[in-house]
Amino acid sequence: MPTLLDIRRRIRSVKNTQQITRAMKMVAAARLRRAQERVFNARPYARQMLELLSSLAARTEQRAHPLLAERPIEKVLLVLVTGDKGLCGAFNTNLIRAAQDYLEENRVRRVSMIAVGRKGRDFFRRRPVEMVSEYAGIFTRLDFSHAQEIAAQIIDLYSKQEIDAVDFIYNESKTLLTQRLTRERYLPIKPMEPKKGEALIDYIYEEPASEVFARLLPRYVEIEVYRALLESAAAEFAARMTAMDAATNNAAEMIDSLTLHMNRVRQAAITREIIEIVSGAAGV
Repeated sequence: MPTLLDIRRRIRSVKNTQQITRAMKMVAAARLRRAQERVFNARPYARQMLELLSSLAARTEQRAHPLLAERPIEKVLLVLVTGDKGLCGAFNTNLIRAAQDYLEENRVRRVSMIAVGRKGRDFFRRRPVEMVSEYAGIFTRLDFSHAQEIAAQIIDLYSKQEIDAVDFIYNESKTLLTQRLTRERYLPIKPMEPKKGEALIDYIYEEPASEVFARLLPRYVEIEVYRALLESAAAEFAARMTAMDAATNNAAEMIDSLTLHMNRVRQAAITREIIEIVSGAAGV
């Protein structure tokens, strides 16, 4: 049975842990606000660019640019975006499980991977997966140059026909309490299909389609990669804030339970001492 000293030490240890979890929650909340602002600014730009390229692709030949070429899908590149750190609930676990399901679904194809984030990299490094490249530690100071580097590699692989499709798996930030596991196909770009009874609006472009694609398609890939990184960063901060809030509340409950137990043990010790004193006095 633990002594009063042991219980006091445990209460002090839990209080120290509670201070850490509370501080981590506040840091995550502060960084989450900044991350969400960047996500909200990137979403409209990426959405409008995708609509423009999809509309233009519907009016031109698929040979206008290598990134528009559709081939039989035999080689796939999976870009898995996880976090660099833990203590964020099931954030990384869900992503890794989704990537495993993806590999199982595409086991008849040749699947290579770009691992963004230390957790995904460490997990699949020990598995028989063809790793094209790894990016760990970029979320501490996430910058557009990171997205450009990843996008340049994707563009090069797709243009050289070393891959036939590019899929992303990441967590999208929906609200402070919810994140949506997202799986999107970034390449090839699907031409816009008009709804039933509607016709595509025709535009007049000053430049040839090939030149428009040459300028916009690489920029589109960069923006989409950057948006996925921003979404994942915001979702990770939200998950960490929620996890640390739950840990802080659990620590408070544990402190109350230990304090109650300590009081009972102390009361029992006092009662025992009183009984011993009374028994000794009665024996005299």
